[in-house]
Amino acid sequence: MSRIFITGSTDGLGLAAARTLIREGHEVVLHARSRERAAAIAETSAAALGLVIGDLASAEQTRSIAEQVNAIGRMDAVIHNAGIYLERSRGETPEGHAKTLAVNTLAPYLLTAWITRPDRLIYLTSGMHRSGGSALDDIDWKKRPWSASQAYSESKLYIATLSAAIARHWPDVLSNAVDPGWVPTKMGGAGAPDDLEMGHLTQTWLATSEDEAAKVSGGYWYHRQQRQAAAEVNDVRFQDALVERLAGLTGVRLFPQGG
Repeated sequence: MSRIFITGSTDGLGLAAARTLIREGHEVVLHARSRERAAAIAETSAAALGLVIGDLASAEQTRSIAEQVNAIGRMDAVIHNAGIYLERSRGETPEGHAKTLAVNTLAPYLLTAWITRPDRLIYLTSGMHRSGGSALDDIDWKKRPWSASQAYSESKLYIATLSAAIARHWPDVLSNAVDPGWVPTKMGGAGAPDDLEMGHLTQTWLATSEDEAAKVSGGYWYHRQQRQAAAEVNDVRFQDALVERLAGLTGVRLFPQGG
């Protein structure tokens, strides 16, 4: 039995993963953005080990989420599932960041730094990460005209790259990125063509399985198969440059400088 924390677990892939893991006998800690969102999953939360509340668009609330999780106890695995898709505008978080970057990249970065280190980390990315590009000078969209699709693609490139960087820096942790496919969730839309079940079963497998195939690190996965990620993801120089930018934006350093 494992203890797993899942961000964004009030609907879609996060909720499906949580229900699967609970059925399998694992201890699951759920996450909701607000008390109203939490109320919608009362039946599932009643069977969970715990439920934490906080908005990932806020660094302060993200810290609170980490503190709530740590108060429950050390997790065996964390599934960074929460994300937002096509935002109409850049938006602005309490810290002044673009909302897409904050929720999809900065929040999982901060949670990784603040939550007691688990044995396994899983980060949800997207096939759209291949359109992200390697320029890092304006990742917070302060200079460029806003493009919702490009911002999303970049945020998913960054999170896949972060996963690979963690695999390199933390050899005692299994860190993997998962592309769940274009699945029919609220985010993906009812007409999405990919398999919803396979969209979440890769995460639950990587989080808990003792299969040798699942006990690897630095992978980019799609439906329990390893795939080739964009070249930037495994480029050590790009990893280091990205992590440095994220440290600068958040004021939180994940790895020792120069290490």
